[in-house]
Amino acid sequence: MLGTKVLKGMLGLSAVAALFAALAVQAQTTGTQSPTQGSTGQGTTGQSTTTGQSGQAGASTASGAGTKAALSKSDEKIVMNMAQENMAEIEAARLAQTKSQSEQVKNFAKQMVDDHTKALGEVQQLAQARGVTLPTELDRSHKAKADKLAALSGEAFDRTYMAQAGVADHKKNHDMLRRAQSRARDPEVRALAARTLPIVDQHLNSAQQLHKGTAMGSSQTQGSTGASPDKKE
Repeated sequence: MLGTKVLKGMLGLSAVAALFAALAVQAQTTGTQSPTQGSTGQGTTGQSTTTGQSGQAGASTASGAGTKAALSKSDEKIVMNMAQENMAEIEAARLAQTKSQSEQVKNFAKQMVDDHTKALGEVQQLAQARGVTLPTELDRSHKAKADKLAALSGEAFDRTYMAQAGVADHKKNHDMLRRAQSRARDPEVRALAARTLPIVDQHLNSAQQLHKGTAMGSSQTQGSTGASPDKKE
């Protein structure tokens, strides 16, 4: 009897030990799976980061591809000349608005300021897009003309302004734009010249008509002045 009880007790202890061993194995298996899942989660995060970096790289590449090429030296010179001509017309027209005694000349000058300011803005926009630094003041030749014009007054000013800034400079501008329209390598430079040319032609036609009027007015004034001595005789 005693042996039987001892045997039963040992079997009971063995069963309890087996139960604990099974629980330990299960816990160990669960612990092993958790890091795996965590590792999988880290792998997903890594993929997302990689994807994000790829997206940024792609965006940078696309942005770089959209950058416009620099202008050639000849096209850059055309843009510089456009800027100078517009600046010169604006400077001369502002003088006319304050110094002229003719309402017609003042009205013409106002149109010159408005139109050439707009044209200069388009030139500046193109230059900025292509990395071209434009001058902020007139070059020596244009400044010398402006200084001579500023020294005049009355009818002498009106005649000189219409002959110089009105007719001569617009003829020069017309020739420059016509050459740029056909010879510029860059399509945007050609397009800008094509848009500006009709405006310059309209200015030239108006200036030629107005210049005739100022020249005739001056001739009539000189003629009446010259007739006075004859009457005295």
